[in-house]
Amino acid sequence: MSSLWTRSPDPAMTPAARRIIRLNNGFQLLFNLLWWMPVFYAYQRAAGLSDGQIFGIQSIYYVAFCLFEVPTGVVADRVGARNCLRAGAVVMTAANLVPVLAPSYTGFLVHFLAIAAGRSLTSGAASACLYDGLRAEGADAHYLRAEGTARALGLAAKVVCWPLVGPLMSVAPQSPYVLSAASAAGSLGCALALPRIAAAGTGDGRGAPRWRGGALLRDMRAALRTLRSSPWLALLMVQGVAVFTLSRICQVNLFQPVLLRHGIAESTHGGVLAAMTVAEAVASARPQWLSPRLSPAAWVSLLSVLLAAALAGTTVGGPWAVVGLLCVFAAITGFGYPVQRKLINDAIPKGAPRATLLSVESIVDRGVCAVAAIAAGAYLAAGRLDALLWQSAAVTCVLIPVLHLVLHRISPRAPARGTRGTRGAGAASTAAGTRPAEEPVALPVDEGVAPHP
Repeated sequence: MSSLWTRSPDPAMTPAARRIIRLNNGFQLLFNLLWWMPVFYAYQRAAGLSDGQIFGIQSIYYVAFCLFEVPTGVVADRVGARNCLRAGAVVMTAANLVPVLAPSYTGFLVHFLAIAAGRSLTSGAASACLYDGLRAEGADAHYLRAEGTARALGLAAKVVCWPLVGPLMSVAPQSPYVLSAASAAGSLGCALALPRIAAAGTGDGRGAPRWRGGALLRDMRAALRTLRSSPWLALLMVQGVAVFTLSRICQVNLFQPVLLRHGIAESTHGGVLAAMTVAEAVASARPQWLSPRLSPAAWVSLLSVLLAAALAGTTVGGPWAVVGLLCVFAAITGFGYPVQRKLINDAIPKGAPRATLLSVESIVDRGVCAVAAIAAGAYLAAGRLDALLWQSAAVTCVLIPVLHLVLHRISPRAPARGTRGTRGAGAASTAAGTRPAEEPVALPVDEGVAPHP
């Protein structure tokens, strides 16, 4: 059976497609290179914030992300994904400078609110820009590898840069935030260099409908109509919640508490985080290592259960077992992200507001994260970290199989034989068990083997 991640037989990419991929790699690497990530908790504690204030800001951040997602996704569909990337880079640059100017509760709150705005401007737009740009160049079959490679390069940069944070802070305590601002400014340069995409209504602002009153509501209604008419797409979005929420809450909010719970000294946390990042980077760059015997939708379900099991497993065993399980957890996350993103993009029908729909997916993810962050803070305050991990695993292992059965029942069936004239997205959709959203089926499915979710 054709696979979403098999090596494409298409001819070499055009120079324009290669340029889009290179600039996307640079943008994703620099935009997401937050030097302060390993030390923001300690930095805020040193500034006088309590644990309640720190976790409260995180919860507000997730809620703000949800509130910003729809308007920014609609804006991306209206003024162009490329323009949204530029705006997001400008906002992120300013956001990273706020803690330098105002190291207080208010300053950190404004900092995270601005980050929510900057990331929401790019969350759907970046994927839409890459997907539509490659499709315009006839290189859409390379999207999955490009998405995974961009993520892997960004993670590799963190492995290289994060160990330098400690020595830099000993010289200048505010250096992580200044360097983060400089990185965001570099991502702006990549966004400015992105070429126009000659596709109406997809994101370069040329050929798209002019901005008029009610445009936001019209695009939102179009997105909601798409979700109502495509329960498969809506359920794929819900399916991805487990991967995003478990990985985000573990790697950002629970990483240090889990290590401290097992007596792992803070001086080694940077090394553990680097090892996890290496594992995630390798897996992100190689989603084709997953066996084609399972469809991408089935892999996302399986990976979600494995994530929950790995997280629950950190409650038992010694320090080395915990570090190993965290690295396994990171690798599973690396496999899951590009496959889930490709599934969603292929399921979006032709003519639908892509960036808006991708923003809707982010809203679902961040909304669950907002609730999870509040719950994590309450469990930690009560000294019930193990209970939190086991209960999270139990909920995931019950809900994901049920959701997968529903996906299997409503899965659109692709024809057994496809046309040979078009390749790429169609082949991916056939392997995913979905109808191609943009083009006919590219590669034939082996006779007698039905696609399945």
